[in-house]
Amino acid sequence: MNTDRLPHEKGFHVSWDQLHRDARALAWRLQGETPEDGWRAVVAITRGGMAPAMIVARELDIRSVDTISIKSYDHQTQSAPVVIKAPDAALMDDGDGVLVVDDLVDTGRTLDVVRELMPKAHVATVYAKPAGRDRVQTFVTEVSQDTWIFFPWDLALQYVEPYRGT
Repeated sequence: MNTDRLPHEKGFHVSWDQLHRDARALAWRLQGETPEDGWRAVVAITRGGMAPAMIVARELDIRSVDTISIKSYDHQTQSAPVVIKAPDAALMDDGDGVLVVDDLVDTGRTLDVVRELMPKAHVATVYAKPAGRDRVQTFVTEVSQDTWIFFPWDLALQYVEPYRGT
């Protein structure tokens, strides 16, 4: 048996339904973390954090939503994170009362960049890998470091041959 697998071969496939359920579960966990004056804003880390942030903002009735665009992947290759678009600096300030949402924390390098810009923000992700888990205050599901998560926006439905032990 060949145990030499590429990173994407240990895949965790997430459907739109599963992502919706998990993002709602994230919102429910965040209810207990709401600041006394409520959340001032949600910041989605694009692109992966946009769908979960939309669901969390809806569930928690947060109307102010912005984005931060950080590029750290080229397909399945991770590189140094670069801020392409920052959120409204006047609204974000130091991040106090701001909820930052992403789909996944992997190594945590992207969230390190977010922390530099908004050190007091509450960071939440739907999924977390061990190497970056300490960068997140709230998450729903932990997956192993060597698991590649296939999100619904990366997939298309198609026929797959039966495994049949081959």
